[in-house]
Amino acid sequence: MQIVNTADAAPAIGPYSQAMKVGGLLITSGQIPLTAAGDFVDGDIEAQTKQVFRNLRAVLAAEGLTLANVAKTTVFMQDLAEFAAMNAVFAEEFGDHKPARSTIQVAGLPKGAKVEIEVIAELG
Repeated sequence: MQIVNTADAAPAIGPYSQAMKVGGLLITSGQIPLTAAGDFVDGDIEAQTKQVFRNLRAVLAAEGLTLANVAKTTVFMQDLAEFAAMNAVFAEEFGDHKPARSTIQVAGLPKGAKVEIEVIAELG
């Protein structure tokens, strides 16, 4: 296993890595709407989801990957009533690529985020 971290994405806010490389996979930690400088994006679900994708793209890019390499996503949301708005950003980000996905409503997320997304991507 190999730790993957990049200064181009939000720093880990606890004892974990942005991602781990294992076998032929890159497994990211859940990304919340923090900038690379660690500032929280306290906007609506669209703004927060866009920041989450900026972080995911940066972590993937650290290993020469793009969203096209993503096989599986897990989306954690505080309020599934905002699903359509999150899903519109998700669809825009992935375009024609349609990875497997689970979406789960949770009682709370770090820093009061509305959304957190983790991905599993194929290396190379």
